This record gives sequence, C-alpha cells and structure tokens, in this order.
Amino acid sequence: MTQVCARKIAWREVGQVAEPGRYLFRFGWLTITADDIAIWQDHPHASFTLVAVAPLGETPDEFRLGAFDLGDT
Repeated sequence: MTQVCARKIAWREVGQVAEPGRYLFRFGWLTITADDIAIWQDHPHASFTLVAVAPLGETPDEFRLGAFDLGDT
C-alpha cells in the first residue's frame, strides 16, 4: 500500500527535468514519468503531491508524483 505525503513539489524543485526516470533528491528517490513532464511543460507552475511507494509504517525513500494542482492563475 502507498501513502500520500502532505508535501507538494514543483518542477523548479526538481531542476525542471526533461527526461522521464528515477532521480535522487534530498528527500529520497523520485520516479518521474513522461506524462508528469508533459503536464509541467504545459503548466510550468503545476505542483504534484508526493506519493510514497513504501509499506505503511516504513520510512519512505521512494516516491512518485500523484495528484496535481495546475497552479495557473
């Protein structure tokens, strides 16, 4: 089972990555998909909720991007 973290992350916080892949950041490993990047390319101010990919009760160090807010005004 996965757990949603309260933290949101913006494209600039991940260095505006341009390729899908698994990246190491200060909070752990983050898998970014081509679909995630496409959203950021269309909506550069969008922020995603981090989703921990770890069993409940364990300290997560693997994350993926979940729900997003487009951040357009």
